[in-house]
Amino acid sequence: MIRVYPFIFILLWSSAFITTKPIVDNSDPFSALAFRFFFVAIGFFLFCLYSKRSIIIKKTNLIESIFSGILFHGLYLGGVFFSISIGMPAGIAALIVTLQPVLTNILSGPILNEKITIKQWIGAFLGFVGAILVLGFDLGTDIPTLGLIATVIALIAITSSTIWQKKLSNNLPLSVSNFYQAIGGCLFHTVLVIFFAEPFINFSSTFIIAMCHQIFLVSFGAFTILMFLIKKNSASKTVSIFFLIPAVSAFMGWFFLNEILTQIDLIGFFIATIGVYIATRK
Repeated sequence: MIRVYPFIFILLWSSAFITTKPIVDNSDPFSALAFRFFFVAIGFFLFCLYSKRSIIIKKTNLIESIFSGILFHGLYLGGVFFSISIGMPAGIAALIVTLQPVLTNILSGPILNEKITIKQWIGAFLGFVGAILVLGFDLGTDIPTLGLIATVIALIAITSSTIWQKKLSNNLPLSVSNFYQAIGGCLFHTVLVIFFAEPFINFSSTFIIAMCHQIFLVSFGAFTILMFLIKKNSASKTVSIFFLIPAVSAFMGWFFLNEILTQIDLIGFFIATIGVYIATRK
């Protein structure tokens, strides 16, 4: 069953790109994320009660988990949502964030003492090339400077949070850790809403459907699987599967939104798949 988890994660995480645009079209990004992680925190709290996991933890673990949530749910998702809300093309935002496995490979050695092999570097290179082909990087696209900065911050945040979470992965039960991470994300976005944003949410049917998708399938499903994979595997191998996300998102856009899927996209998907296989196989 564990071998199936990466495939489930890819499908769920990729689907988030389909529902992000409808959310930011009906709300400001920070109000939407504060709303999302308020209910995610409640969900994990109820699960902790159901599974009889104590949420009373040491102060050190509390701070570490909330900080992890600020990195994952705050700076990473906040950066992506904000950049898309001000006009950053979702494909280019995804391309920038796709650099994460490369940065993780670079940092996992000195920080986590993980040995990054030649085949992992080859896999990372092929995965990145495949992602570029799928996304069709358009050099003529008008990229908002602030959106670019926000996306780079998101890239740094998700890379740092992956490595940080690997160092802490055995400290707490998964449900308890996710509960406090959700609190961290909710608090982060609430502060932004209070001091920096003009909060609004249009509770249209489109917003509600997209938000339910991101709460239940992405936050409860994909994020929990990601935390589990980081806990069980090396950080560098785990994040290699992120190279498949742009390709799968493109397929979902073609299937659900009638977006064009070209032969170059198919070639890129094939190359990225080979790269992920090389980087993650034993």
